[in-house]
Amino acid sequence: MFVAACPLVLASASPRRHDLLQSLGLSFSCVPTEIDETPRANEEPAAFAMRMARSKAETAGKTQPASACVVAADTVVAVNNRILGKPKDHSEALSFLSQLNGQMHTVITGYCVQAPFRNLDYTDHVCTRVQFGQFEENVLAAYAAGSEPMDKAGAYAMQGTGCFLVSAVSGSSTNVIGLPVEEVVQLLLEYQLIAPVADMASLAA
Repeated sequence: MFVAACPLVLASASPRRHDLLQSLGLSFSCVPTEIDETPRANEEPAAFAMRMARSKAETAGKTQPASACVVAADTVVAVNNRILGKPKDHSEALSFLSQLNGQMHTVITGYCVQAPFRNLDYTDHVCTRVQFGQFEENVLAAYAAGSEPMDKAGAYAMQGTGCFLVSAVSGSSTNVIGLPVEEVVQLLLEYQLIAPVADMASLAA
């Protein structure tokens, strides 16, 4: 569908973000980063997600040529303006799921796109409202005991088995999965960093 007009780098080890970009037909390299993901005191969830995305992009960009475009993202789940990160164990996963049970919460993905040769350094965020279903604790415990919740913000994966937990989504579903695809694609198109396959010859010229 799309072709990258420059080396495209995804600053993430997330298979979900990888799959979302790959579904667009894009070729890219993955450059995982290691950063301090500790929220600052009283840091708002959106501010935290954007700071993490920018830090990932900057860290990955240090190893890339100036001709590359780096895309980074960070997703958090927020309940009453409080961040639920990735659970450290199955007990905490169950605690997170119990807090979400029957409640509306917000999934926020901060994203950053940096392409020095296009003078592009853009950071923003997208919010999606998600309604959890109401379940008995033994149902939540059964899901929390599996491997799926352990590397997911809020301890659930809407694109996986955890889809049964979600009763309604208001906003971008790809944002919940980990990358607001519409916003990122629009930005990449605007700066001619990608193009539809049929238009690639004119873009290169």
